[in-house]
Amino acid sequence: MRGESARIVLYCVSEEDRFLQNCKEFTQNHRGEEKMDYTELTRQAAEAVDHLLASAQYRKGDIFVIGCSTSEIVGKRIGSASSEEAAKAVMDAILPKVTEAGLYLAVQGCEHINRAICTSRACMEQYRLQEVWVRPWLHAGGAFATEAFNRIPDRVMVENVDAKAALGMDIGGTLIGMHLHPVVVPVHTEQRKIGEASFILAKTRPKYVGGPRAQYQQDEPAHK
Repeated sequence: MRGESARIVLYCVSEEDRFLQNCKEFTQNHRGEEKMDYTELTRQAAEAVDHLLASAQYRKGDIFVIGCSTSEIVGKRIGSASSEEAAKAVMDAILPKVTEAGLYLAVQGCEHINRAICTSRACMEQYRLQEVWVRPWLHAGGAFATEAFNRIPDRVMVENVDAKAALGMDIGGTLIGMHLHPVVVPVHTEQRKIGEASFILAKTRPKYVGGPRAQYQQDEPAHK
């Protein structure tokens, strides 16, 4: 009987230690969110998108691809502390601006869903993309892809965009290069971060072809 009581006590102590450890990890992962100014996140994201749209030549119906680590935005390692609040704040800026510009928004999920893309059905049909059956969530796809899935009208998930994206935005080092049309050109800005995350802007152009006699138009051509 004493042995049984001892085992019960040890089990309870072990469970308590596990509970305290989980609480500690949760606090460490989400500490950055407590002091995050989400209104400022929206402003920063809007400023970055405005700069990219002003710097690039594009046409209505082009694809704007974005990968976003909300963990990096709140100051944590990518994939470790997804933030629904940060995702909403950034999407509040990006979705209206991309839509107003007449572009298709394509949001990359994380590697756990093979970087599948959330976009509109219209985009899928126009570009003849391959639909896949998956629903992003916080721990497979990520907070930003989940936000896109909930907010893009008539959304679908596609395997990729066949490297047809004309514009791109990578927040937090998510690696979106596989979705961009060659040739990719970085767009530089004095703004360096959205929240705690570094970001990269990209536009694209057709490849130069020809030999010594070839001439090239002076204006940067729009992606097609």
